[in-house]
Amino acid sequence: MELKRVVVTGLGALTPIGNNIDAYWEALVSGKSGCAPVTYFDTEHFKTKFACELKNFNATDFFDRKEARKMDRFAQYAMVASDEAIIDAKLDLDTINKLRVGVIWGAGIGGIETFQNEVMNFANGNGTPRFNPFFIPKMIADIAPGNISIKHGFMGPNYTTVSACASSANAIFDALNLIRLGHCDVIVTGGSEATVNESGMGGFNAMHALSTRNESPETASRPFDGTRDGFVLGEGAGALILEDYDHAKARGAKIYAELIGGGLSSDAHHMTAPHPDGIGVIAVMKNCLENAGIKPEDVDAINTHGTSTPLGDVAELKAISEVFGTHAKNININSTKSMTGHLLGAAGAIEAIASILSIEHGIVPPTINHVTPDENIDPELNLTLNKAQKRDVKVAMSNTFGFGGHNACVVFKKLD
Repeated sequence: MELKRVVVTGLGALTPIGNNIDAYWEALVSGKSGCAPVTYFDTEHFKTKFACELKNFNATDFFDRKEARKMDRFAQYAMVASDEAIIDAKLDLDTINKLRVGVIWGAGIGGIETFQNEVMNFANGNGTPRFNPFFIPKMIADIAPGNISIKHGFMGPNYTTVSACASSANAIFDALNLIRLGHCDVIVTGGSEATVNESGMGGFNAMHALSTRNESPETASRPFDGTRDGFVLGEGAGALILEDYDHAKARGAKIYAELIGGGLSSDAHHMTAPHPDGIGVIAVMKNCLENAGIKPEDVDAINTHGTSTPLGDVAELKAISEVFGTHAKNININSTKSMTGHLLGAAGAIEAIASILSIEHGIVPPTINHVTPDENIDPELNLTLNKAQKRDVKVAMSNTFGFGGHNACVVFKKLD
């Protein structure tokens, strides 16, 4: 069976540094930090007092109040980003075969804020179980793709992938395979997350996973820097329209790039810590290259998982050196989390979008906030430090890893 080619025809983004694709890309290239003191709740009793929140996002700009109250923020973000991507792709919703349009969405946690608020309201009440009738529909992670399909009438495959921070990269890979195999013409894919709340902040603080650089929030996310002390919590959504190449060409669609492959693996090592030798990361990148039918020396840029954690950054870069050998020093390696923070289940989607835009514009966004070299990191690697670099990017890879040892990798290519 001959596999279908899969291309990207639409993009949507709602991020801490920009509320649409154009604003997101402009901020990435300029090296803008999205981190600031938390405004959503009182952080007096929290170790970390900052995060990468969305700025100037008002749900009622997109939904009426009644509709907005029925959705957790993570689902609102999914709707907004996917709408932008659908419009960008110029899909004709009146003529397209909606039986062959799917929605595959990633969310690592889902409606944690809804869960938190409902349980706290119950605990602070008189013990009578008076939960909101939308409690469960707002909380469940699969409601985001459900809402997208209901709004637009898409009747193809519809589900959520959950693999912690690898969730939306998993969603993209699933979407790729369903189109490759001829099951769908178009799939709306990506991911969303909204964990900047007491439960999210408190939980990650308890794990000692978050940076506590409260005196300088805008520099707290510093992947690969020798003084990094943890990741910065982010929120938002990224959406991609993936399409069968022949279907896209027939309707005259703009094509951003071709999605040529993906890979999955497991560390099988620890609940939260990466394998120190990067064994799972080595495997996922090798799997991705094989799946895409390309050689290591074909890759021009890698948007790393690069969360700014002491162990994770080193393990990933060692794995890149192992997989790419001497070619590793010729690759533009970066971490856009230095600007957006870590969007958890949405990270794979917004970082894949950054890779796609690098191909389109010939620019690799920087890894900002790097001041102090880490003696455990090879100084010959080009980590695209502090300033964007122009480059003809023909092939770009995006790495995403999640708690539980879940590793996912996708790779895009400039269309021939």
